[in-house]
Amino acid sequence: MGEKKIVKRIRVNLDKCNGCRACEMACSAFHAKPKYSIVNPARSRIRVVTDEINDEYVPVRATDYTKAACDARRVYTINDKEYSECSFCGSVCPARNLFKEPDSGLPLKCDMCEDDPPQEEPLCVQACSLDALTYEEVEQPVEEDIKIGDMDLGLQSLVDKFGMQELSDAIIRLSKKN
Repeated sequence: MGEKKIVKRIRVNLDKCNGCRACEMACSAFHAKPKYSIVNPARSRIRVVTDEINDEYVPVRATDYTKAACDARRVYTINDKEYSECSFCGSVCPARNLFKEPDSGLPLKCDMCEDDPPQEEPLCVQACSLDALTYEEVEQPVEEDIKIGDMDLGLQSLVDKFGMQELSDAIIRLSKKN
């Protein structure tokens, strides 16, 4: 029997979501600098994909950064309306500006509000009065993988956007100023 770990996840019940976007507001306010100083949904790590005509709302959380866009060949049909694979994807990729910090273009990723002080539940879950978002902790076997840190993710994104040489030159310029 191998090691197990506790995995935190947010479950989405689409039948309960009414598209109020309270989850987006709570997330963006929590991640503002300083905390709660502004509400800007463009900085939220969760977005509600809306189809108001058909009364359909899908909360999507930001996940990992990927260098390349997928082929997006899958099409989902919900109540006779077609959605591309990108509509429900949480990945941060070059094909779209969703889940990118609006000022820097750096990728955003849901951190389950594990900040200082840590939250008992992510703020998006706390803000959802209809229980469309619920938080759970489940036990899963441990898989060995290398976890990329926020600093590595940000630097890799800058390298992808500007190239290693331009990033190196910028770091050298900044170090000379200090």
